[in-house]
Amino acid sequence: MSQATLGDDDELFGEAASEMREDVESSLADAWAELPAADDVWETDADNVLGALNGLKTSLEVGDAEAHLRDAKKWFTMGQRADAFDDADDLEAELADLEDAIEDVAEASEQVADLTSTIPALRSALENAGPADEADEEDEEAEDADADADEAEEAEAE
Repeated sequence: MSQATLGDDDELFGEAASEMREDVESSLADAWAELPAADDVWETDADNVLGALNGLKTSLEVGDAEAHLRDAKKWFTMGQRADAFDDADDLEAELADLEDAIEDVAEASEQVADLTSTIPALRSALENAGPADEADEEDEEAEDADADADEAEEAEAE
């Protein structure tokens, strides 16, 4: 091989390494963009707790962030194994940060989903718990009286 060919190979490898780094950085940026904004998980326009939880559950969707993270990891791993990156510590740290952020959002989403299904049942249980107030007792007495009257009418009809 001639010296010019070896020089061209090094130049091509350098270009490929730069493109690989750009692919990793691009996938990282796309993944970060898919994550919810801090204000989206903090602010709400809901009138009640269930509305707030449903809004929060919607805002905690990560979209395609996991797919973009996977692409970034794929290109990063390939570049690292090929020893294509001069300094990959910043990419490795950002990959770890992104992975942690996605896991945090996914965990919060699961917790919100649990609360969203628990709160209506809790409300119902609290409404039905405790001593009956006078209005409830009067309603029950009226229902019992109506049932007794219906039974008496049926007995007379026989």
